Amino acid sequence: MDQIPTFGVEEEFLLVDERGHLSDRGPEIVEAFERPDGDVQRELARCQVELATEVCHGAEELLDQLTHFRSRLAGEAAKRQLRLIATGTPLLAEEHPPSLTPTPRYRRMGEHFGLIARTGTTCGCHVHVKIPDRGTGVRISNHVRPWLPVLLALTANSPFDSGHDTRYSSWRHVLWSRWPSAGPPPLFGSLGEYESRVAAMLESGAMMDRGMIYWDIRLSEKRPTLEFRISDVAATAREATTLAVLVRGLVLTALSELDYAPPPVPVEVLRANLWRAARDGLDGSALHPETGRLTPTPALVGQLVERVRGALTETGDIGFVVESLAWVREHGNGAQRQRRAYAANESLTDVVDLLSLR
Repeated sequence: MDQIPTFGVEEEFLLVDERGHLSDRGPEIVEAFERPDGDVQRELARCQVELATEVCHGAEELLDQLTHFRSRLAGEAAKRQLRLIATGTPLLAEEHPPSLTPTPRYRRMGEHFGLIARTGTTCGCHVHVKIPDRGTGVRISNHVRPWLPVLLALTANSPFDSGHDTRYSSWRHVLWSRWPSAGPPPLFGSLGEYESRVAAMLESGAMMDRGMIYWDIRLSEKRPTLEFRISDVAATAREATTLAVLVRGLVLTALSELDYAPPPVPVEVLRANLWRAARDGLDGSALHPETGRLTPTPALVGQLVERVRGALTETGDIGFVVESLAWVREHGNGAQRQRRAYAANESLTDVVDLLSLR
């Protein structure tokens, strides 16, 4: 493995009509997308489209790819008088739940999980970081899992759902937590323990297949990567890139600390801290990953940067992160900007305009 691991990002978007209501033409956008590089995929609901970057080596390369793919997807939607919006949950109220994409697997999911699959459409941002092997990936997960609430609070981008202010910053996280295989990863003693937990969940029916390992950090089943699934889809390509760079920094830092025991944060404490981060976003406080003390979340973001500063310096990303986070401090994260856009005219269509890909 190279000294600095490669990484990539997957982003999910909602397809809407000109008024902002969900459109079921997502599969049509996917089929029309010419893909000499990267990838575009169908998702569970027909109103969703997912893009995946190629393997990237640095922040600017990843930012260029995300900007390029977002623009191309926006263009395909515009040809059909549609728009793609970057938010974790649907903004406007709909008469009926979104229809599922009619593949055999998605049909089975709808039948097996009922309204969990048919309601609560959500869009996330998934970051993949290359790892030496699966056993090392499990050990990295153990070390970085306490920082998941900070990542969630920073990237929260779903305060509205179906015409309502949810009073949360990341309602996507709350909805996604209903899946029986979702939530923070346990603290694993070994790769064997990871696999035994997966086998038990498959046997119980809580998962239909290994693609439904929905932990906030999981081993990828298709790539030699550790996949972070904690975040809402980012409102901008730069915010998605910043998340990916911070995640890679956490992985690199953990790689240098594998000789030490990971922080023994119980899964129920981590789940509670994630709930708090989902509710308050950057406006509140969360438990410090190392001390357990309630700490203002903006201060935790600064401490996260300090924790991974050595790794960010090594990758050449420290300047990018500092500049990006300064912009977030000035303008707010996605949830804060959504609420500000709504407050101006008390109009969710203004929020749709804010979040539309261009």
